[in-house]
Amino acid sequence: MIDESHPLFGADLDTLAVRAGQSRTAEGEQGEPIFTTSSYVFESAAAAAARFSGEAPGNVYSRYTNPTVRNFEQRLAAMEGGEAAVATSSGMAAILATCLSLLQAGDHIVASRSIFGTTSVLFTKYLAKFGVEVDQVELTDYAAWRSAIKPNTRLLFAETPSNPLNEVADIPCLAELAHANDARLIIDNCFCTPALQRPLSLGADIVIHSATKFLDGQGRCLGGAVVGDRETMDEVLGFVRTCGPTMSPFNAWVFLKGLETLRLRMEAHSSNALALAQWLQQHESVETVHYCGLPEHQGHELACKQQRGFGGVLSFTVKGGREQAWQVLDATRVLSLTANLGDAKTTVVHPATTTHGRLSDEQKAQSGITENLIRVAVGLEAVADIQADLDRGLSRI
Repeated sequence: MIDESHPLFGADLDTLAVRAGQSRTAEGEQGEPIFTTSSYVFESAAAAAARFSGEAPGNVYSRYTNPTVRNFEQRLAAMEGGEAAVATSSGMAAILATCLSLLQAGDHIVASRSIFGTTSVLFTKYLAKFGVEVDQVELTDYAAWRSAIKPNTRLLFAETPSNPLNEVADIPCLAELAHANDARLIIDNCFCTPALQRPLSLGADIVIHSATKFLDGQGRCLGGAVVGDRETMDEVLGFVRTCGPTMSPFNAWVFLKGLETLRLRMEAHSSNALALAQWLQQHESVETVHYCGLPEHQGHELACKQQRGFGGVLSFTVKGGREQAWQVLDATRVLSLTANLGDAKTTVVHPATTTHGRLSDEQKAQSGITENLIRVAVGLEAVADIQADLDRGLSRI
């Protein structure tokens, strides 16, 4: 969050994306430098002691203090409207760091079923080993959220729009539920980014990012981030400092460059995705299209209220089953068959056997992950070429 005395206080998102978090060295560089150093030299033993104890500001060790990483954290926090951010080595590391810094044995999480498959595995398999209870509910069934909350509930966790069905959660409603029960609401904002949605302004307490996705925008680096109030972020930073899931300076520099063009890219992704969704709706081999930008989507009205765009990810079901879905994927010649998303290049994937492949059949059914479902993370190619490549397989069904 930009302080009122700062020159960037009240600046537009585009300005924050280019200027926030930059601190020039004595060289007066225009572009942000990459500080590829593991440690820092101190002027004296007393100065070293003061840095290590926190009595004096400054860098200590790049596992948790690095100027390039700090620039990225400050810029993202400003864009999300948060007081502080903590960068991590991946999006999953961001979720893990948040949970292990804020929870203890005996605590309880209520999470949506409509979350990334690996997030679900983290909650139900690994956190459970340490005595953390988890209940999962339908994303848009707010009575179910309310019923699932217990006296020991500490976190509510949701993705919105969801992966891969584009379900939209009412963030203010979930925030009200969380706060009425002394819990925090965490929103995974990976699909929208701050260019299209700012969950903190809607009542969420913490925002999670896989910077690997749209924040980078070109599929180059792994990284994650947590954004929230300073006191909470100090707790998360304490975990990162101790346990070491740290973002590298080079990756932070790449993400800084990605943030500069974020809004422009997200608008282009959204435009292409809407055009593709409308085309898929008319295709004779397609059963259903899941994209919150379509007026027919059950979350469209809510998305219009709390988002500034609909994002670049959609999914659709083909007529048939796994064989037909794989046929469409195998017929592509231009699009990239990969599980990543947020790239300038359009990516396609079969969620049931990849991103959500570790879920049980029951969990897949509950989450709407069917064998005929295909996810498309729409890139920046000409939409006509994306349509033509998908049609190679769709036309054969």
